[in-house]
Amino acid sequence: MSAGRGVAALALGAALVAGCSGPFPRDVDGSLERISGGTLRVGVSENPPWTQVSDDGEVTGREADLVTGFARSEGARVEWTPGAESELVTAMTRGDLDVLIGGLTADSPWEQEVAITRHYAEEVTPDGDTEKLVMATPLGENALLVALETYLAGTGEAS
Repeated sequence: MSAGRGVAALALGAALVAGCSGPFPRDVDGSLERISGGTLRVGVSENPPWTQVSDDGEVTGREADLVTGFARSEGARVEWTPGAESELVTAMTRGDLDVLIGGLTADSPWEQEVAITRHYAEEVTPDGDTEKLVMATPLGENALLVALETYLAGTGEAS
């Protein structure tokens, strides 16, 4: 290949890459963009000490604090939806939730339906096993997933 053709091929490649440019990673449904300055819709399954839901609907616990901090970092408020994990996963696949918390572990049975974050903490169970704690986001919402993982890593929680 001549030098002129090589330069032309390089220029064409650069133009193609530039044409595909934009924010990466991307969200299929634009979740992070919608959340920023808006509302973070969080499904919460009660699992003390990670998450607790009082009779009046107040959500507390270690994961609730983390998600509230993440929302604050995005200029968003949190809208809580309590429920059983299976119900919340279904709501997430319908597009009704942005994040799911409740002491989920890395060996979650839901990993085919939702995206699982990298683990942010470890817990030793009473029988001596170590469980890696995660959160979930909708499949395809990669910018949201990366932003949440980055936030968790910045809190010192991620291991």
